[in-house]
Amino acid sequence: MYNFDFVKPSTIAEATAALAAEGAQAISGGQTLTPTLKQRLAQPAVLVSLTGIAEMKGVCLGDGGLSVGAATPHAVVAAEAAKHYPALAALAGGIGDPAVRNRGTIGGSIANNDPSACYPAAVLGSGATVITNRRRIAADDYFTGLFSTALDEGEIVTEVRFPIPQKAAYVKFNQPASRFALTGVFVAKYADGVRVAVTGASNGGVFRWSEAEAALSRNFSPAALDGLSVDAADMIHDLHGTPAYRANLVKVLTKRAVAAAG
Repeated sequence: MYNFDFVKPSTIAEATAALAAEGAQAISGGQTLTPTLKQRLAQPAVLVSLTGIAEMKGVCLGDGGLSVGAATPHAVVAAEAAKHYPALAALAGGIGDPAVRNRGTIGGSIANNDPSACYPAAVLGSGATVITNRRRIAADDYFTGLFSTALDEGEIVTEVRFPIPQKAAYVKFNQPASRFALTGVFVAKYADGVRVAVTGASNGGVFRWSEAEAALSRNFSPAALDGLSVDAADMIHDLHGTPAYRANLVKVLTKRAVAAAG
């Protein structure tokens, strides 16, 4: 580690002001940033903790769907979203281990946008709205690539608002050591169609499988996917799986998610 200042604001306005300082970096649950600091891959002069901001915590149901504060730990989402959005609760309850679920936050996860993280699939698959200290961003516009988002410098995620679907499920194939998704698929059926979001598979990060969405919007059943295949050209290739393996997993897991949802 190295020397840095630590600030823990109690309001979004205070956090925004603190992040305006030179070399300031926001930290939420710290599940990604803390190891990065230990390795000195990041060396901010000021760490601005978001965990003391009460207005960024909690899960509540409103006219716009299910609102989740960005500083809400995964374990709280798993418990409090279960009644209203079981698929989202199940996803949160399957992240990491108990230590990670009690420290990691939804805002930290989607701000980091790890290509194998689970929450980006839920946000994109639900067509959620990401609310920041400056604006509202549709999920389709928020994720821009590997570890990349539409967030500007000093902009922080304060809330995520999920429209509640008629049916939904998330299925992932775990990487055994990290418990990140080797591949994960979130399927959500709404009155105007089906959304399918895939994480862990593509070099470009989380993405929507549009061909599957069209087929499932016509017939919401695993059989609707029988004639489809996933292009392996841009899939991740590492020691855990080839691009072809991941492409096949996308189809297999989408079928399982549809079966679980239906």
